[in-house]
Amino acid sequence: MSRFELRTPKDFILQTLAPRQRGAFSCLPVSYTHSMEYRKTYIKDLFETAPGTAASAFGWVKTRRDSKGVTFVQLSDGSCFKDLQIVIDAGTLDESLMKLLTTGASVRFDGEIVESPAAGQAVEFKATAAEVYGPADPEKYPLQKKGATMEFLREIAHLRGRGNTFGAVYRVRSEASFAIHKFFNERGFHNVHTPIITASDCEGAGAMFAVSTLLEAHDETFKMRSLKPADDFFGKPAYLTVSGQLEAETLALGMTNVYTFGPTFRAENSSTSRHLAEFWMIEPEMAFCDLDGDKALAEEFLRTVIQHLLDKCAPDIEFFNQRIEPELIKTLEHVATSGFEHLTYTEGVAMLKESGENFEFPVEWGTDLQSEHERWLTEVKVGRPVILTDYPKDIKAFYMRMNEDGRTVRAMDVLAPRIGEIIGGSQREERLDVLEARITEVGLPLEAYWWYLDLRRFGSVPHAGFGLGFERLLMYVTGMKNIRDVIPYFRTPGSAEF
Repeated sequence: MSRFELRTPKDFILQTLAPRQRGAFSCLPVSYTHSMEYRKTYIKDLFETAPGTAASAFGWVKTRRDSKGVTFVQLSDGSCFKDLQIVIDAGTLDESLMKLLTTGASVRFDGEIVESPAAGQAVEFKATAAEVYGPADPEKYPLQKKGATMEFLREIAHLRGRGNTFGAVYRVRSEASFAIHKFFNERGFHNVHTPIITASDCEGAGAMFAVSTLLEAHDETFKMRSLKPADDFFGKPAYLTVSGQLEAETLALGMTNVYTFGPTFRAENSSTSRHLAEFWMIEPEMAFCDLDGDKALAEEFLRTVIQHLLDKCAPDIEFFNQRIEPELIKTLEHVATSGFEHLTYTEGVAMLKESGENFEFPVEWGTDLQSEHERWLTEVKVGRPVILTDYPKDIKAFYMRMNEDGRTVRAMDVLAPRIGEIIGGSQREERLDVLEARITEVGLPLEAYWWYLDLRRFGSVPHAGFGLGFERLLMYVTGMKNIRDVIPYFRTPGSAEF
């Protein structure tokens, strides 16, 4: 077996111990003494290890409790929700070392997996030796504070991943990312990387961050060396992308099914709990596909990814169910197993107007629906996710296919209970003359989209796609109330600390 052929967690658990200096132990098979450079046993693996097995446990101290003749340390390495209980009998470790075992300290414990007499855990770890890699002053360690608020934890985003809540969020985020790639890979989609720097405005909204090398500092003030775009790095105005959709369309009209999964940016001066300036988007594009196919993929996508997370992240989601959002699991299971309701925008507006509800924002045909409207449709009227289609063209983007009525476009929004819109998509306009008219109608320059229009000149086909904000999905599956709390480092107006 080569050093890169170790396949299972048990391959990494010590079978034969080789003593080192200072009473430490190797935690890998003797023939792989250098394997620690790329792999070590995780706490999640130790929970599946038979009592009587010698091993080492690496992690950070969550809590410490001293009792008569014994000390209990809760150790976490982020590999799973459960902490490993370390049991240290009195006199086992030097007193100077014991003083360093405080909350926040990073430690390696050597010893043995043993059966646990405590309720709720099958095994615990009986320590015989330890090494403190990095001590932490308990008087200064920020996570030592009891009852820390979400607002406070955002101020220490570099440390909040060590706590229960954000450790669970980031594990779910990681697994959700894997589930998304798996979903598209199994259905023949190609993952494509679209530009982060772009010269086009996908949405036509103008809320974009400019990219320039002409800005320079003078006496603590900033000035532009030139106001001519031709003098800048790209020779024209350039921006951080708001979407990879247009570029993904170019690749779909050659590779049939593609998807992007990358960062996007919007310079909206909004500080709500649902908005970020930097966030991640999943955007599939499908050639030879209409709105019906788009709806079917979106529904299958949501149901599959949610079921995957229910299966693979059960302890983390159970924590959210208990501490963050009551009945979260019930809601997710309902979405994963229920068929979605299909309504037109016109039908949805009629239901809202006839509801008798005193909405904060009045509903009229032609207005964009607000979160309160979307939640009423999904939670009160229908009781499950809803796919709304055929929106007025004036509230949707220029690239959406015009319906025969000339008033609506082949757009769709997937609305989910508790959060409202979670996916937005459409059948794309494949007719050159109609697309040119729409671009001109919304006030965008045709010349900036010459390459996009070429797709309609040379082998145009019906095609469709959608966009899903990754952080919106994570809010939904975790129950977290603020989008700043489902991304490791958030970017909002006035905040770019880390």
